[in-house]
Amino acid sequence: MNGSVQIGRVVGVPLRMHWSVPLLVMLFAYGLGRQTLPVIAPGRSAVVYALAGVVGAALLTGSLLLHETAHAAIARRKQISVEDVTLWALGGMTRMGRPQTAAAAFAVAISGPLTSLLIGGIALGAGFGLHVLSLWAVPAVVLVWLGWANVLLGVFNLLPAVPLDGGRVVQALLWWRTGDRDRADIAASRGGQVMGVLLVAAGWFALLRGLPSGLWLALIGLFIMVVAGSERRRAAMQTALRGVRAADAMSAPVVTGADWLTVQRFIDEVAVTTGHSVVPLLDFEGRPSGLVQVRRLASIPAAQRAELRVRDVAIPVSQCAVAAPDDLLSEAMDRVTLRTGMRILVVDAGHLVGIITAKDVSRLMRRHTLRDGRTGAGTG
Repeated sequence: MNGSVQIGRVVGVPLRMHWSVPLLVMLFAYGLGRQTLPVIAPGRSAVVYALAGVVGAALLTGSLLLHETAHAAIARRKQISVEDVTLWALGGMTRMGRPQTAAAAFAVAISGPLTSLLIGGIALGAGFGLHVLSLWAVPAVVLVWLGWANVLLGVFNLLPAVPLDGGRVVQALLWWRTGDRDRADIAASRGGQVMGVLLVAAGWFALLRGLPSGLWLALIGLFIMVVAGSERRRAAMQTALRGVRAADAMSAPVVTGADWLTVQRFIDEVAVTTGHSVVPLLDFEGRPSGLVQVRRLASIPAAQRAELRVRDVAIPVSQCAVAAPDDLLSEAMDRVTLRTGMRILVVDAGHLVGIITAKDVSRLMRRHTLRDGRTGAGTG
C-alpha cells in the first residue's frame, strides 16, 4: 500500500504500517482519555487519563495486528503465499495469494473475526473482574473499552460484504456449495457492493443527524464499494479467460537485456532503444533472471551507473510471476504481485519464450466480448 513503511516481520512476512496509523492511535487515545474515562471513572488527574488513553489505544492497535496475524498464520499453514501485513486507518490488510480450496478460504477468512472476538471476551472478563473487585477503576474501564471495541470489530468484520471477512466467508461457502469459485466470487462481490451502498447511506444519514461518526461509516462503505467492484471485475475476467493457456495470451518474441551489463550500458544499449517501461533480463546462459524497471534506473545517481550491474537493481525472477506455456492464464494471474504489476514471464525448459502484460489480457477480453456479442446476435 502506498504511504506505508516496513517496521518489522510477523509470522515470517513483512509487517508494514501506513502513515495513517499514528493518527488513528491519537484519535483513539483522545476519545478514551478525554471523553470515556473522565465520565466512567471520574476524579483522576489529566495525566492519568492521558496515559491510560495512550495505553488503551496501543492495546487496540495491537489487537488489530493480532487479527491480521491470524489471517497470515492460517494462510501460511494452508500453503497460501502471503506478501505482507499492513496496518492502516481502517484496520489492517493481509495481501496473499488465492486459496486453492473452499475449506482453506473459509479457515483464513474466519480466523480474523474469531481472534477479535476471543480478545474481546478475555478483555471484557478481565475488566468486569477488576470492576467487581473494586480494584484499579481506570484499568478496568480501559479493558472493558478494549473488549467492546474488539467485539464490535469481530462482529462488523462478519458482515457479508467483500472485502470484509464475512464476505470472504460467504465466498468460501458459495464456492463449496456450487463448486465454481468464479461464480462465488461474483455473487459475493455483488453483495459487497450492495452493503457498501447501504453503509454510505447510513453514514450520510448519521451525519445529517449530527453524528460525526457517520463520516467514518460512509468512508468504510465507500471503501467496500470500490474494492467489491474491483473484485467483481476480476471475477468476471477470470470467467472470461477460463480455459485460456499462457501460450495463447503471451507476446513473442520478447525484448530482453543482459543482466551482467552495467546500468549505464543497459540504458544506452537497451532501455533507450526499446521504449519499454519494464525489460526482462537474461543471465550468461540465456535464462531469465528477473525484471528491471526503467524508472528505477533513472533514479540511480550517474556516478554509480558505470559500476553497478543492472541485475543488482532488478526484481529477481524468484519474485516475478512465472508460468509455463501450458499453464492456465487464470492460474498464472494469481501469481502476479503489486511489485511487478501485470507481467508474467512465460518460461519453457528454462528459457524465456514470451511475456504476458495487461495489454495482452485486455486484447483477450475484447476478443471474448466480441465473440459473446456475435453469439448473442445469432441466437436472438
